[in-house]
Amino acid sequence: MKRMILTGILAIGTGATCLMAQATAGPKGPAPKSKGEVEALQALQAAGGDPDKSIAAAENLITKFADTEFKSIALYIEADAYQRKGDWDKMLIYAERVLEADPKDFRATLMLANYYSTRTRENDLDREEKLGKAEKYANQVIDMMKTAPKPNPQITDEQWTEAKKDTAAEAYNAIGVANLTRKKYDAAAAAFKSAVDANSRPEPAYMVRLASALQSGGKNDEAIALCDKVTAIPDAHPQIKQVAGQIRAAAVKAGGKAPGGEAK
Repeated sequence: MKRMILTGILAIGTGATCLMAQATAGPKGPAPKSKGEVEALQALQAAGGDPDKSIAAAENLITKFADTEFKSIALYIEADAYQRKGDWDKMLIYAERVLEADPKDFRATLMLANYYSTRTRENDLDREEKLGKAEKYANQVIDMMKTAPKPNPQITDEQWTEAKKDTAAEAYNAIGVANLTRKKYDAAAAAFKSAVDANSRPEPAYMVRLASALQSGGKNDEAIALCDKVTAIPDAHPQIKQVAGQIRAAAVKAGGKAPGGEAK
């Protein structure tokens, strides 16, 4: 699945290396207040994809420059780094800190929606509380994407339109996953259908989840037709096609028929 919420171009914004030049022109976005802060931002960029280096650089920035306008960005980078390390407790802490600094940060909001939808289990005693949070955060993201301003002037209007569609689709997907855990298959199917429709291009992962929800809800004919569409996508991942085949087989076994009236 293509991930549009990139830590680099969307999180850092215009980039530390060109911020000082833009500051003289009066940028609308965040700007560093000193050479030292620019250097701290450059170190944060230089950390690249290394989670530990990113965490250290982000902490250095927000510790040394308490009034930095990049606080929410640095906190998000930390949350993302902890997520990549599989440290879910700290990811949760830092994602929540992002929203304390900037309640409109859609990246952290989506991160929390995905966390609660995918990390909650059917038998958790606090299942409904967690899944309720997943839906709350996901719906907030969907609303944000209706009016969210472009976070980086380097992104074209077309790219930002696609990014907003894909972000909303990921939020719908989180709602679908939450309802699968509840075994509310019709609600899950409706959310996955919204994810499929919202995404800027066909997304096999959403389609196969929709097929799963349909099959689990007894709509076997629809599930078969959708699985056939997934397997016909040339660049769909082999594992996704394999799952589509398994869902299709289950639908056929349950009495579903392929388009044309014959089970295959």
